[in-house]
Amino acid sequence: MDAEVLHRIQFGLTISFHFIFPPMSLGLGLLLIIFGVQSVRTNDPKWRQLSLFWTKIYGLIFAMGIATGIVQEFQFGTNWSVYSRYVGNIFGSLLAAEGIFAFMLEGGFLGLMLFGGQRLGNKLWLFATTMVVAGATISATWIVMANSWMQTPRGYELRDAGHGEQAFMTSFREVVFTPSFGPRFFHTLIASWIVGASLVLSIAAFYLLRQRHVELAKTMVRVALPIFTVLAVLQVTVFGANQAESVATHQPEKLAAMEGVYETRDCAPMTLFGWTNPSAEATTGLQIPCMLSLLTGRSTSTVIQGLDDFPVDDQPNVPLVFQVYHLMINLGMLFILIGALGCLLWFWKRKLWTTRWMLWIFVLSIGLTQLATLSGWWTAEFGRQPWIVWQQLRTEDAFSPNVTWGQVAFSIGMFVVLYALVFAVFLFLLDRKIKAGPPDPPDEDHTESLPDSFGEIFTSRHRATSAGNGNGSSRSSSSTSSTGTTTGGR
Repeated sequence: MDAEVLHRIQFGLTISFHFIFPPMSLGLGLLLIIFGVQSVRTNDPKWRQLSLFWTKIYGLIFAMGIATGIVQEFQFGTNWSVYSRYVGNIFGSLLAAEGIFAFMLEGGFLGLMLFGGQRLGNKLWLFATTMVVAGATISATWIVMANSWMQTPRGYELRDAGHGEQAFMTSFREVVFTPSFGPRFFHTLIASWIVGASLVLSIAAFYLLRQRHVELAKTMVRVALPIFTVLAVLQVTVFGANQAESVATHQPEKLAAMEGVYETRDCAPMTLFGWTNPSAEATTGLQIPCMLSLLTGRSTSTVIQGLDDFPVDDQPNVPLVFQVYHLMINLGMLFILIGALGCLLWFWKRKLWTTRWMLWIFVLSIGLTQLATLSGWWTAEFGRQPWIVWQQLRTEDAFSPNVTWGQVAFSIGMFVVLYALVFAVFLFLLDRKIKAGPPDPPDEDHTESLPDSFGEIFTSRHRATSAGNGNGSSRSSSSTSSTGTTTGGR
């Protein structure tokens, strides 16, 4: 195991751990906006209860995402210096745009969102929440843009600036709207929303099983279950199909590895599950005839390029890519089944509330959706190998040559210990917040008296300041008068 492999293991470990949290925060943000809209629309205190509860959990997840994401920024320079030099002129603009358009928006309203539950009216709190969620979504957009450029680089030229070849931007529009960006962005966003809905379903089902906060838990299920079901169907039938079509067009060898297609053919079958044998160039398993051609080209006669069309040195680890891809696909279809069963039990005399096995499935759903999202990420990244920038820069040529094997091995051990401790603290805090449950219903009179616009905040502050100054003047006059009278008496 040489230094390159250790560099890859370290980055894979840290990025996979980080990737647990952004999909949860993006997905939970959608639910928070729905709760806020309902609170404004109905003035029912239960929606503000739910907003208060989930905002605390959102803050914890958001903090974990920020803390684990910072590590990636440093690793680009410490472990992948050749890569950083190669793409720095491209990525510099994208990451700067993320900071300007996303971080400033998130940072500006995050405090209002996290601490505004007792200080802001429904409309203003909803506005702050929407701005934070919008900032997080914009941040994810720029990150997906950067990663999509690595998958299908466009809008650049190569120059030797004295330290080897580097990519220089020639068209900002082509860089940000690289061909793979659209399908990958929507596929990732929908996956994040599914994760958020499953998190709400999981905790709601836990409360129903324990017979705690029953009415609020039922409300959470009524909101999250339709979102989970509809998005699961759309993910498999629309956004997943669009992603497969994009990969077939721009990265055919990746698609061939994902499906274990060794010979170029039309009417290519789609494998539901099985295994692939590179030495025998054969794939065995349960297959649907012609389905892969139909999904990627909208026709059973669509020709799918096989691995035999590409040099062996340009192929990824086929068994690994095949298995993680099918893990994602099979979990996606399982989510449709889970959603359909949940909806059926909901409409069938409301049996959902008392069907314990279904509630336990909901409790476990957050782990399954996280696994599906991670396996999708692994498919994209393992399938890109051996290229770190598609057909331009190989991974074996991109790591830092001056970082020794021992240094990388030590840092991997450090990260394993540190991340285990951090994750344990995260689970402890999350468990404590879940067991504490939603807060008591807010006082309606107090809520109605809270400011619902920035104008009201400044007006009330001005009135408070004026009142304070007036009281101070009155006290000063009274004190002066009293002092004068006393002196005169003497």
